[in-house]
Amino acid sequence: MKNPTVYYIGFLIAMSMAGASTGQLEYGFYQTTCPGAEAIVRNVVFQAISSDAGLGAGLIRLLFHDCFVRGCDGSVLIASTASNPSEQLSPINLSLRGFQVIDLAKTQLEAACPGVVSCADIVAFAARDSALRLGGIGYPVAAGRRDGLVSSSADPLQNLPQFNFTLAQLESTFAAKGLSVQDMVVLSGAHSIGRAHCSSFINRLYPTVDPALDPLFASSLLRICPTPDNITFTNNPVTVQDYQTPRKLDNRYYQDILQGRVLFTSDEDLVTSTPTLGQVRTYAALGGLWANQFAQAMQKMGQIGVLTGTQGEIRNVCSAFN
Repeated sequence: MKNPTVYYIGFLIAMSMAGASTGQLEYGFYQTTCPGAEAIVRNVVFQAISSDAGLGAGLIRLLFHDCFVRGCDGSVLIASTASNPSEQLSPINLSLRGFQVIDLAKTQLEAACPGVVSCADIVAFAARDSALRLGGIGYPVAAGRRDGLVSSSADPLQNLPQFNFTLAQLESTFAAKGLSVQDMVVLSGAHSIGRAHCSSFINRLYPTVDPALDPLFASSLLRICPTPDNITFTNNPVTVQDYQTPRKLDNRYYQDILQGRVLFTSDEDLVTSTPTLGQVRTYAALGGLWANQFAQAMQKMGQIGVLTGTQGEIRNVCSAFN
């Protein structure tokens, strides 16, 4: 899988930013304590994506689901137990992927630098490396996050946007995390990769097809998805979100919106206001602009509600509290 290199310059500037800070985080945070930390994570991520490109989409989504719930603290990584139903047990998180990639990176980091690199930072590095591998979108990641001490199954649905949200609900959810409408539209471009279960867009097919859907696209979805009454946990087919370039993180998503070829109500609703429609049209035409702004929005999202200093902990394993 060959990647474009035009956006890689954003990643290279990290060399000159070591020691610089952004808020409570710092570029080159592990330069002294674990110099190879980012390279270790990158190698693990690249190898995983080489075997399954879908894992890259999963890792980007993992950062989103982590940061929107209690901040970017690795709480989404905690395995659910009988005594502690964690975020992973929430219905909106049941389809998350990439945990094994984070665990493998943590294992290698613990072998190289025991007790130094947080799981929260690994998630941020892995999302960046996925964007680089799948879209040639590189950017420096400020680090120094600490791992949280709480993970509750009740939190995700109260904090994460859902597939059937209206534009107003989306804007409100992003604003609550300090993200602008522009950030929201930019980050939605991650839907150019990955896959979705029929249950997340079946409302656009039954009882009648959403007229905003392209008829041929709708017909293809009807062939894939069973009727709502027949969707179960074990009978819930998946489909890619972008049929043209499903393994490439690019601006195709915005072209698909304009053509009525997106899956979620929340995607289609981006054309229901003049400002967001303008952004969609701009990104559909200017892939380079979108890529640069996507990198900036990912950096901004990665700083939501971080724990630093002596807050939280550095987990020994990412799936359990110490």
